[in-house]
Amino acid sequence: MSIQLVLASLLAALEGYLCGSVVFGILISKLFFHDDVRTHGSGSAGMTNMLRTYGKVAGAATAIGDVAKGAAAVLIGEWVFGLLAPGLDPACGAYLAAIFAAIGHTKPIWFHFKGGKGVLVCGGAILALQPLVFLALLVIFLIEFAFTRIVSLGSIIIAAVYPVLTICYWVWRGANAPTVVYIAVCSVIMAAMVIYMHRSNIQRLREGTEYRFGEKK
Repeated sequence: MSIQLVLASLLAALEGYLCGSVVFGILISKLFFHDDVRTHGSGSAGMTNMLRTYGKVAGAATAIGDVAKGAAAVLIGEWVFGLLAPGLDPACGAYLAAIFAAIGHTKPIWFHFKGGKGVLVCGGAILALQPLVFLALLVIFLIEFAFTRIVSLGSIIIAAVYPVLTICYWVWRGANAPTVVYIAVCSVIMAAMVIYMHRSNIQRLREGTEYRFGEKK
């Protein structure tokens, strides 16, 4: 492994983590409500808990911020790899940055390592890298949500489907074998992280007690 590739990987991982650590749910709850969303509901700093705790505007602002930082992280990671690791497709740097942006969101250095679950951050990364895959995942999520009104179940389903769609996408794009393998590994890691962060939701789904959107608290 060349020094350039090591440096590119470190920089992409670092910037991804720092971008991810800017958790908009926490910032919005502190700046506008003089509160900490993590002390309410599920204890998460994600869009769903913001929506349930502070309303639609706060939930929408959190969603936009989380998607934007995911997209920003991967675009910077792609640029870093294009500059310092010409032997690999720049998309490899983008996926590495996406993983660490999700880690930063779940374990933010600025907020005592307690953040959200990373779904929208991964969504922003996917939107920037694979708009067609993002659209397919959105359709799957909306269909699931229309039938169940359970946000967490939709998040788990699209996380499980994501690696398959990603591999198909890059094979269709004609990417070389090392790029496909690298991206496949990264996409599996991203999916596993999202599903792991929903382990308490999975338990509630098994028990039939998971929250349905619009349900009274």
